[in-house]
Amino acid sequence: MPPGPKGLPWIGNRSQLPASKPWRKFTEWNKQYGSVASLFLGRTPVIGSAQAAWDLLDARQIYQSRPRFVVAGEILSDNMRGLMLPGGPAWRRWRRVLHAGFHSQKSDTYREVQSLESKILMYQLLHVPTAYERHIKRFSASVVVSVTYGKRIDSIDEWIVQENQASMNYLMSVNIPGKYLVESWPWLLKLPRSLQWFRREPERQRQRDIEFLEFLLNDVKARVADGTCPPCLGSDTYATMDKIGLSELELAYALSTPFGAGIDTTSGVIFTFILAMLHFPHVMRKAQAEIDSIVGFDRMPEFEDKERLRYVCALIDETHRWRPVTPLGGTPHAVTADDEYHGMFIPKGSTVFANFHGIMQNSDIFSSPDAFSPERFLENTDPRLQPFTLPFGFGRRICPGMHLAGNSLFIVVARILWAFEILPAEDGVLPDPDAFTDGFNSWPMSFECQFVPRSHKVKECIEREHETANEALGKWR
Repeated sequence: MPPGPKGLPWIGNRSQLPASKPWRKFTEWNKQYGSVASLFLGRTPVIGSAQAAWDLLDARQIYQSRPRFVVAGEILSDNMRGLMLPGGPAWRRWRRVLHAGFHSQKSDTYREVQSLESKILMYQLLHVPTAYERHIKRFSASVVVSVTYGKRIDSIDEWIVQENQASMNYLMSVNIPGKYLVESWPWLLKLPRSLQWFRREPERQRQRDIEFLEFLLNDVKARVADGTCPPCLGSDTYATMDKIGLSELELAYALSTPFGAGIDTTSGVIFTFILAMLHFPHVMRKAQAEIDSIVGFDRMPEFEDKERLRYVCALIDETHRWRPVTPLGGTPHAVTADDEYHGMFIPKGSTVFANFHGIMQNSDIFSSPDAFSPERFLENTDPRLQPFTLPFGFGRRICPGMHLAGNSLFIVVARILWAFEILPAEDGVLPDPDAFTDGFNSWPMSFECQFVPRSHKVKECIEREHETANEALGKWR
């Protein structure tokens, strides 16, 4: 097998893996042992280079499955969360739902609601800038709930947002590598049920999740029946549910994927972008100069400007690279047959993590990785980085919502840069660029900053567009 740190009998490397930000330790091991390193939390190769990830996770079909998730997949989710399913009929049905709703052309039909919601966001940032985190989360939530369930979100304090957040927080908390002994020793499931101490809390959360997801689906059904539900993924898929071969509970879980996965990831990238602008103001100025020359101040940037706003697009790519919001590459892969890579044996059943934290800091492909340099994406001619889909995963397991997320990120980042100077808090203290949350997804810890309007024309435009956006969004209420 690939080289790696020596573990202890029975428990392997579990005691060496920190509970907080394990990806940093993975990066250390990749630097020490090579682009593919072996850990024993079971059998867990960790990929630390983009080339190895492309070679294995993109190019080889035997890496397109998922490992067994005893706690998060089986006990908590009853094998109904598609992101955790191995290949097979159930996964193909789930993927069919998500592909139909979020392929590139379909995602472009959601640009109207993304544009309107971002105009609401600009108004909120103008009038209550200190609550920027709440405003950005509301934007992300409202986009995914609108396109999935046909209704918008006015506040992150709404019950369905809070319940979804609680569910996702719990899911991420149980899906950290090495946290549960039963993941490495699944024979513990053969103990009498009363002795399986690890089941009790996940099973309580599972029942709470089911009630919540069934409520969301039933709400769509009721609004479809009375003619008040605009076209959305939920209404479209419910109409073809029997043809796809889904039960109502399976459909409820499938529809929850963008709601669960899309809010924290999109918001996290936007928070990271704001953090980067505080630390690299010269990048912000360069992006604003590009926007000013193409858009001016009489109107907001639009999706039609994207092809000409090349530096802004490169800035978004660099945000993904600088501090990836999924530092362990999202859900891990599993290999379904024995394999060999550069003389290293990778046995069937191995769990494979793509350590994005290490990959994005690898100087072999990203020179001066500590620098925030959008220019690297303008100057790089490597076809594997054009477009830069690396942050969204590999092969058949690439994120199905990447086109929707990309559109949201472009319209928000472009409009924030057009509208505001992003400045440090009044005390002038910059937030720590390495202070990020723990968990399956990771984003900057809360920090203060200022959003200062760039001109009087900007303020007038934001006020004007907010009024028209509010009226247009009425059909999603």
